[in-house]
Amino acid sequence: MPNKDVKRILERIEVLRNDPRPAGCEKLSSLERYRVRQGVYRIIYEIRENELVVIVVKVGHRREVYKRS
Repeated sequence: MPNKDVKRILERIEVLRNDPRPAGCEKLSSLERYRVRQGVYRIIYEIRENELVVIVVKVGHRREVYKRS
């Protein structure tokens, strides 16, 4: 992943601190997970309301990020 993309992804994750459900986020059907787009990459994350925590579960290219490991 190019450094410029890493920087943009980290900036996008930082925004999730203050707004865990920004415009453009989508609720995923499995579990309590959401996703946001950052270019060709996707950031998959969980929101734990009772702990005031956003947990980034996975970051990856849109072709690969939804595949189960």
